[in-house]
Amino acid sequence: MMRGAIRTLVPAVLTAAVLAGCSSSGGDTAADTGKNGESAPAKSAGSAAPAKGGTLGAAGSACELPVTFDLAAGWKPQAVTVEPASDLAALGEQGSATMVCEIDAKPAGNIGYLRVWQGKGPDTPPRAALEDFVAGDPNASKAAYEEAEAGAVPAAEVVYTVSGELLDEPKTERAFAVSTPKGPVVVHLGGLDSQEHEEMLPAYELAKDTLKLG
Repeated sequence: MMRGAIRTLVPAVLTAAVLAGCSSSGGDTAADTGKNGESAPAKSAGSAAPAKGGTLGAAGSACELPVTFDLAAGWKPQAVTVEPASDLAALGEQGSATMVCEIDAKPAGNIGYLRVWQGKGPDTPPRAALEDFVAGDPNASKAAYEEAEAGAVPAAEVVYTVSGELLDEPKTERAFAVSTPKGPVVVHLGGLDSQEHEEMLPAYELAKDTLKLG
Protein backbone atom coordinates (compact mmCIF):
# COMPACT_ATOMS: atom_id res chain seq x y z
CA MET A 1 0.00 0.00 0.00
CA MET A 2 1.35 3.45 -0.88
CA ARG A 3 2.20 5.86 1.93
CA GLY A 4 -0.37 8.41 0.75
CA ALA A 5 -3.13 5.81 0.91
CA ILE A 6 -2.12 4.60 4.37
CA ARG A 7 -2.46 8.14 5.75
CA THR A 8 -6.20 8.00 5.10
CA LEU A 9 -6.85 5.09 7.46
CA VAL A 10 -8.96 5.55 10.59
CA PRO A 11 -6.65 7.27 13.15
CA ALA A 12 -6.84 4.46 15.71
CA VAL A 13 -5.77 1.86 13.16
CA LEU A 14 -3.02 4.11 11.87
CA THR A 15 -1.60 4.70 15.32
CA ALA A 16 -1.57 1.03 16.24
CA ALA A 17 0.26 0.20 13.03
CA VAL A 18 3.08 2.72 13.17
CA LEU A 19 3.71 3.89 16.71
CA ALA A 20 5.20 2.27 19.80
CA GLY A 21 6.14 3.38 23.29
CA CYS A 22 2.88 5.04 24.37
CA SER A 23 3.10 6.07 28.03
CA SER A 24 -0.50 5.60 28.92
CA SER A 25 -1.92 7.33 20.93
CA GLY A 26 -4.94 10.46 -3.37
CA GLY A 27 -5.00 14.20 -3.25
CA ASP A 28 -2.69 16.77 -4.76
CA THR A 29 0.98 16.35 -3.98
CA ALA A 30 1.38 20.01 -2.97
CA ALA A 31 -1.04 22.07 -0.91
CA ASP A 32 -1.95 25.59 -1.92
CA THR A 33 -0.23 28.46 -0.13
CA GLY A 34 -3.37 30.30 0.94
CA LYS A 35 -2.37 33.45 -0.97
CA ASN A 36 -4.11 35.34 -3.77
CA GLY A 37 -7.50 35.75 -2.18
CA GLU A 38 -8.00 32.32 -0.66
CA SER A 39 -10.48 32.26 2.19
CA ALA A 40 -9.25 32.25 5.78
CA PRO A 41 -9.71 29.16 7.95
CA ALA A 42 -13.31 28.71 8.99
CA LYS A 43 -14.21 28.89 12.65
CA SER A 44 -16.53 26.64 14.60
CA ALA A 45 -20.11 27.62 13.89
CA GLY A 46 -21.47 28.58 17.29
CA SER A 47 -20.38 25.44 19.14
CA ALA A 48 -20.51 25.72 22.91
CA ALA A 49 -17.22 25.72 24.78
CA PRO A 50 -16.55 22.25 26.21
CA ALA A 51 -16.05 21.48 29.88
CA LYS A 52 -12.38 21.42 30.81
CA GLY A 53 -10.76 18.12 31.70
CA GLY A 54 -7.33 19.20 32.91
CA THR A 55 -4.17 20.76 31.51
CA LEU A 56 -1.62 19.04 29.30
CA GLY A 57 2.06 19.73 28.71
CA ALA A 58 3.54 20.51 32.12
CA ALA A 59 6.03 18.23 33.86
CA GLY A 60 4.18 15.23 35.28
CA SER A 61 1.31 15.42 32.78
CA ALA A 62 0.59 12.64 30.28
CA CYS A 63 2.60 14.50 27.63
CA GLU A 64 5.43 16.84 28.64
CA LEU A 65 5.58 19.53 25.95
CA PRO A 66 7.14 22.94 25.27
CA VAL A 67 3.60 24.34 25.65
CA THR A 68 0.62 23.78 27.93
CA PHE A 69 -3.09 23.89 27.07
CA ASP A 70 -6.43 22.79 28.48
CA LEU A 71 -8.07 19.53 27.47
CA ALA A 72 -11.77 19.03 26.84
CA ALA A 73 -13.42 16.76 29.39
CA GLY A 74 -13.33 13.09 28.43
CA TRP A 75 -10.45 13.37 25.95
CA LYS A 76 -7.64 10.98 26.85
CA PRO A 77 -4.02 12.05 26.25
CA GLN A 78 -1.03 9.78 25.88
CA ALA A 79 2.58 10.37 24.95
CA VAL A 80 3.84 8.88 21.70
CA THR A 81 7.26 7.58 20.80
CA VAL A 82 7.86 6.92 17.12
CA GLU A 83 9.64 3.57 16.87
CA PRO A 84 12.54 4.03 14.43
CA ALA A 85 12.78 0.27 13.79
CA SER A 86 9.25 0.08 12.43
CA ASP A 87 8.84 -0.25 8.67
CA LEU A 88 6.05 2.32 8.94
CA ALA A 89 7.79 4.72 11.30
CA ALA A 90 7.60 7.48 8.69
CA LEU A 91 3.85 7.68 9.34
CA GLY A 92 4.71 9.11 12.75
CA GLU A 93 6.48 11.93 10.95
CA GLN A 94 5.03 14.60 8.70
CA GLY A 95 7.31 17.04 7.00
CA SER A 96 10.08 17.67 9.51
CA ALA A 97 7.72 17.24 12.51
CA THR A 98 7.44 14.15 14.70
CA MET A 99 4.33 13.12 16.60
CA VAL A 100 4.86 13.38 20.36
CA CYS A 101 1.36 13.23 21.83
CA GLU A 102 -2.15 12.30 20.86
CA ILE A 103 -5.42 13.01 22.62
CA ASP A 104 -8.15 10.48 21.91
CA ALA A 105 -11.72 11.76 21.43
CA LYS A 106 -13.39 8.35 21.67
CA PRO A 107 -14.01 8.54 25.44
CA ALA A 108 -15.83 11.82 24.75
CA GLY A 109 -17.95 10.24 22.00
CA ASN A 110 -16.13 11.08 18.75
CA ILE A 111 -13.77 9.26 16.41
CA GLY A 112 -10.57 11.20 16.01
CA TYR A 113 -7.52 12.64 17.69
CA LEU A 114 -5.99 15.97 18.57
CA ARG A 115 -2.31 15.33 17.86
CA VAL A 116 0.76 17.31 18.88
CA TRP A 117 3.81 17.33 16.62
CA GLN A 118 7.26 18.69 17.44
CA GLY A 119 9.23 20.39 14.69
CA LYS A 120 12.85 21.42 14.41
CA GLY A 121 14.51 24.82 14.72
CA PRO A 122 13.74 27.35 17.48
CA ASP A 123 13.71 30.14 14.88
CA THR A 124 11.17 28.46 12.58
CA PRO A 125 8.16 30.80 12.14
CA PRO A 126 4.70 29.28 12.76
CA ARG A 127 3.60 29.75 9.13
CA ALA A 128 6.72 28.01 7.82
CA ALA A 129 6.19 25.14 10.25
CA LEU A 130 2.61 24.70 9.04
CA GLU A 131 3.54 24.85 5.36
CA ASP A 132 6.18 22.18 5.97
CA PHE A 133 3.65 20.06 7.89
CA VAL A 134 0.94 20.24 5.22
CA ALA A 135 3.46 19.59 2.44
CA GLY A 136 4.35 16.36 4.24
CA ASP A 137 0.87 14.93 3.53
CA PRO A 138 0.63 13.92 -0.16
CA ASN A 139 -3.17 13.81 0.12
CA ALA A 140 -3.52 17.42 1.29
CA SER A 141 -4.89 20.19 -0.94
CA LYS A 142 -6.80 23.48 -0.83
CA ALA A 143 -4.85 24.79 2.17
CA ALA A 144 -5.90 28.19 3.52
CA TYR A 145 -3.57 29.87 6.01
CA GLU A 146 -3.99 32.83 8.32
CA GLU A 147 -2.09 34.55 11.08
CA ALA A 148 -3.62 33.81 14.46
CA GLU A 149 -3.02 33.70 18.19
CA ALA A 150 -2.90 30.68 20.46
CA GLY A 151 -3.70 32.11 23.83
CA ALA A 152 -1.48 35.21 23.78
CA VAL A 153 1.19 33.52 21.65
CA PRO A 154 1.62 34.48 17.96
CA ALA A 155 0.52 31.56 15.81
CA ALA A 156 -0.49 30.50 12.32
CA GLU A 157 -3.46 28.34 11.41
CA VAL A 158 -4.38 26.27 8.37
CA VAL A 159 -7.51 24.49 7.17
CA TYR A 160 -7.13 22.03 4.31
CA THR A 161 -8.76 19.11 2.53
CA VAL A 162 -7.57 15.51 2.59
CA SER A 163 -8.57 13.07 -0.17
CA GLY A 164 -7.65 9.47 -0.78
CA GLU A 165 -8.79 6.18 -2.26
CA LEU A 166 -9.76 4.86 1.19
CA LEU A 167 -12.08 7.82 1.88
CA ASP A 168 -15.68 7.98 0.70
CA GLU A 169 -15.28 11.72 0.18
CA PRO A 170 -12.72 14.45 0.92
CA LYS A 171 -12.54 15.55 4.56
CA THR A 172 -11.49 18.70 6.38
CA GLU A 173 -8.46 18.88 8.66
CA ARG A 174 -6.82 21.80 10.41
CA ALA A 175 -3.83 22.71 12.53
CA PHE A 176 -2.19 25.61 14.29
CA ALA A 177 1.48 26.16 15.04
CA VAL A 178 3.52 28.24 17.48
CA SER A 179 7.25 28.77 17.86
CA THR A 180 9.02 27.69 21.05
CA PRO A 181 12.67 27.65 22.18
CA LYS A 182 12.61 23.89 21.53
CA GLY A 183 11.27 24.23 18.01
CA PRO A 184 7.80 24.73 16.54
CA VAL A 185 4.81 22.88 17.95
CA VAL A 186 1.96 21.89 15.62
CA VAL A 187 -1.43 20.94 17.08
CA HIS A 188 -3.50 19.07 14.49
CA LEU A 189 -7.14 17.99 14.39
CA GLY A 190 -8.22 15.32 11.92
CA GLY A 191 -11.21 13.04 12.30
CA LEU A 192 -12.89 10.11 10.62
CA ASP A 193 -14.75 12.51 8.31
CA SER A 194 -15.73 16.16 8.10
CA GLN A 195 -18.74 15.68 10.37
CA GLU A 196 -16.61 14.19 13.13
CA HIS A 197 -14.10 16.98 12.57
CA GLU A 198 -16.78 19.64 13.04
CA GLU A 199 -18.05 17.99 16.21
CA MET A 200 -14.53 17.97 17.68
CA LEU A 201 -13.78 21.61 16.88
CA PRO A 202 -14.67 22.92 20.37
CA ALA A 203 -11.88 20.79 21.89
CA TYR A 204 -9.42 22.11 19.30
CA GLU A 205 -10.49 25.71 19.96
CA LEU A 206 -10.12 25.17 23.70
CA ALA A 207 -6.55 23.97 23.22
CA LYS A 208 -5.76 26.95 20.98
CA ASP A 209 -7.38 29.54 23.23
CA THR A 210 -5.66 28.33 26.40
CA LEU A 211 -2.18 27.60 25.04
CA LYS A 212 0.84 28.99 26.90
CA LEU A 213 4.53 28.54 26.33
CA GLY A 214 5.91 25.99 28.77
